[in-house]
Amino acid sequence: MSEQQTIPEVVPEAVPEAVTETVTEAVPEVGPESVTEAVPEAVPESVPETVPEADQESGAVPAKRPRRVLAAVARWTAAVLVFGGVGAGTAAGITSMERGDVPGLATESDGRWEYPRLSLPALPEGSPRPFTYGNEAEIHHADLRRLLLPAPAGATVDPKADGGWVTTDAFLSPYGKDDRAALAQTLADSTLRHITARSWTMPDGTRSSVHLLRFSSVAYAEQFKDALVASDDGDVVPEVLPTGVEGAKLEGYGDDIEVEGTRPYIYQEPKPYGPEQTRWAYIQAGDTVAVVLQSRKGEAAAVPFQQTVTLQNQLLG
Repeated sequence: MSEQQTIPEVVPEAVPEAVTETVTEAVPEVGPESVTEAVPEAVPESVPETVPEADQESGAVPAKRPRRVLAAVARWTAAVLVFGGVGAGTAAGITSMERGDVPGLATESDGRWEYPRLSLPALPEGSPRPFTYGNEAEIHHADLRRLLLPAPAGATVDPKADGGWVTTDAFLSPYGKDDRAALAQTLADSTLRHITARSWTMPDGTRSSVHLLRFSSVAYAEQFKDALVASDDGDVVPEVLPTGVEGAKLEGYGDDIEVEGTRPYIYQEPKPYGPEQTRWAYIQAGDTVAVVLQSRKGEAAAVPFQQTVTLQNQLLG
């Protein structure tokens, strides 16, 4: 039996400084004993094909760490850093996104239209808002066209009613012939100053129109509002109906809108109705009366109608 060859203990001082640093980073708190135990396991893979004669005689394992081991450690370290960076970047990206932008977390639309950001127009110098101190007559001193609600995104605007002045006949066109004659006489007896309007159609077929009528005083505006609606046994019913509408159901007075000084009267065409449904509202705001109409084949959606009335009301308040 041949004499068994023993591997002497590796002296810690013989390990190069670079290897010591690498092992320290990869395995925390590794002492000389751990290095001695780890070296024999690495011998089969790391011993060079040609072993120096001094090593063959003594049987000592070279202390220099093979390049393949160092390259493998470097590759794994880089991979960990890359995946860690990607994960952190993804987490930061998601936390900075709005809920509706994250796939799977989008908030379903409730039917509201996308209107432009609204703002009140500038007033002539020294002129107060209609419902503020010093304006007991509740007059709108701003250009009435600037108080008209703009069309929402995606709308096709009628070029004949795109925020400019319109005639009395254009305003009365949604009403029946007999009603148009009575309303025209009421307007002729008043001191109507001007009318502005905007009409548009949405991709789902909803047709909308908003008219603003400004009078020389609150009294004349009130008189015209009374020609549109009237009290009947404590309830307020419309005196005139849009063309094709045979009945009206009072939705309310816009109490949830809470715009001081304004008074909306909101109606809808009740069932059974024809091939389309109509919703409309009259708003008196000081010296101005607004008329909002929406019609759609089948059923006219309540949400965009209420949104349109609310926004127009706020512009007049």
